[in-house]
Amino acid sequence: MRKHPASIDPTNTCCEPEKTDCGCENGSKMPFRMHSDVSEAACCGGPIAPASLPHEQPGYEICHFVEDFMHTPAVRVPRISTRLARIDRWGTFKVRSGISRNNYSVAPGLYCIGSPGPADPVLVTANYKLSFDTLRQDVHGLNAWLLVLDTRGVNVWCSAGKGTFSTAELVHRIKSVGLEKFVNHRRVILPSLAATGVAAHRVNRECGFKVVWGPVRSADIRQFLANGMKADVQMRRVTFRFAERLVLVPVELAALPKYLCGFALAIFILSGIDASFFSLQAALSRGIQLFSACLAGVMAGAIITPALLPWIPMRAFSAKGALIGVLAGMAVIALFRSSDGVFDTAAMLLFTVSISSFLAMNFTGATPFTSPSGVEKEMRRAIPLQVAALLIAVVSWVTAAFV
Repeated sequence: MRKHPASIDPTNTCCEPEKTDCGCENGSKMPFRMHSDVSEAACCGGPIAPASLPHEQPGYEICHFVEDFMHTPAVRVPRISTRLARIDRWGTFKVRSGISRNNYSVAPGLYCIGSPGPADPVLVTANYKLSFDTLRQDVHGLNAWLLVLDTRGVNVWCSAGKGTFSTAELVHRIKSVGLEKFVNHRRVILPSLAATGVAAHRVNRECGFKVVWGPVRSADIRQFLANGMKADVQMRRVTFRFAERLVLVPVELAALPKYLCGFALAIFILSGIDASFFSLQAALSRGIQLFSACLAGVMAGAIITPALLPWIPMRAFSAKGALIGVLAGMAVIALFRSSDGVFDTAAMLLFTVSISSFLAMNFTGATPFTSPSGVEKEMRRAIPLQVAALLIAVVSWVTAAFV
C-alpha cells in the first residue's frame, strides 16, 4: 500500500517506499550503515545482506535522515540527523531551481534530535522539507523534540498565510502525538513568521500548551534558548539581503523557458511579415533582434531588479522593473545599431520594458516588502499599462517592415 508522506505518522514509520518526496533515495533500504564485516557468502558468491531491523514494516522504507528510533514509554520516535546528506543538498538545489517544489515534504508528526528528555524544548516547524532540513541543521548539538505540522509541503510563512500552519493544525498535532507524554512542561516554540496563522490563546485553551514565539531565523534558536527563550530585536527582524534575494532568482526563472518558446515562435512570425507577405530572411534577422530585446527584459526584470531592489528608485516593483527595462532596452538598441528606424527602436524598447516591468512585479510574491492588498493594487494599475506597451511594441515592429 502506498501512502502520501503527509498521511504517515513518523512515530510508526517515516516514509513510503520508492518515493522521493521526503528526500529518500529510490531503492534505499534503511538509514543505517551497511555491515561490511559479514563473512558469510550467498549462493551466488556475494556477501549476504544485513538482516532486517526490528522497526522495519512491510510496505515502507525509512528515510535516510532517520538515524534510529528513540524508545519512550509512549511510542518510539524517529531520531533525525542534523547533518545534511548529498541527497538533501541535491533536493535543495532542485527546489531552488523550481523543480518538484510542490512535492518536497516530510511526514508530519513528532521527531527528536539528540537524546531529549521531559524538560527539553519542543520546536515546531512546517513539513516543507527545505524548512525541515534548515531547522535540523541549525540545531546541531542540541537535545530537542521536533513537532512537524502538516502544511501541505509549504514553508512556514506562506503556509501561515494560506491557513495550513494554523491553530487547528497545531492543536491537532499536539493531541495526535500525545505531546504531554513526552515533556513535563507545557510550551511549544513556534517560528515568529507563523504568527499570522496561529492564535496563541486558543492553543493554550484547547490543548493546555503555551505558545512561545521563537526567532525569525532558525539559526538564532541556540542563542534564543541560551537567553532563556527571549528574543532580542535582531531575532525578530526580517532581512532581505543581497544573497537572500539572489537565491530566489532561479525559482523566478524556472517557469520562463516554456513561455520563451512561445515568444520565440510569435517573434519569428511577426518579424517575417513584410510587403511580400512573409520573408524567411527577415524573420531570422529581425527576429534575432526582437528576441534579444525579450531576453534583455527577462534579465532586467527577473535578475537585475531583484539584485538591486533596495537601490532602485520608486516604490512600486513594476516601476522599478520598467526603469531597469529602459536601461536594458537602450543597451539592446545600441547593440543592433543598424536598426535605427523609429518604429524598430520604439518596438524593441517597449518590448523590453513591458517584460521587465511584469517580471519585476511578479517578484513581489517572494519579498517581505509587500502586502497582499498592496500587490493587488499595484497589479490593477500596472498590468493594463504593461499589456498596452506590449501591443504598441507589436504594432510598431510590424509597421517598421512596411516603412
